Amino acid sequence: QVHLVESGGGLVQAGGSLRLSCAASGRSFSRYNAAWFRQAPGKEREFVAAIAWSADRTDSTDSVKGRFTISRDNAKNTVYLEMSSLKPEDTAVYYCAAVFGLTGWGRRSPGEYPDWGQGTQVTVSS
Repeated sequence: QVHLVESGGGLVQAGGSLRLSCAASGRSFSRYNAAWFRQAPGKEREFVAAIAWSADRTDSTDSVKGRFTISRDNAKNTVYLEMSSLKPEDTAVYYCAAVFGLTGWGRRSPGEYPDWGQGTQVTVSS
């Protein structure tokens, strides 16, 4: 099990950028696949992007392709989400999630991730 702490959220105007960070502690994070999810008020938690433990494979949902980039630095036990060209519909609480294992990366269902952070609020004004 790993403990995850997100940071970097805030209020930004449409078209702006933010970088979210997810710092992990506990068992060796380099053996964990990781992902970002988001949840807007009144909506279900949705998949945003995922990255394999090796950092050489990534995936993202269509609505953020070309605007968001997921990356990780295993030496720092940190996963990042670079967000640009932000839109009001990107407003949500963003969560970092992780699952141990060298296979099965890129899972898109929240139920497949046992470890979660507390979330960080991203608000995009129009």
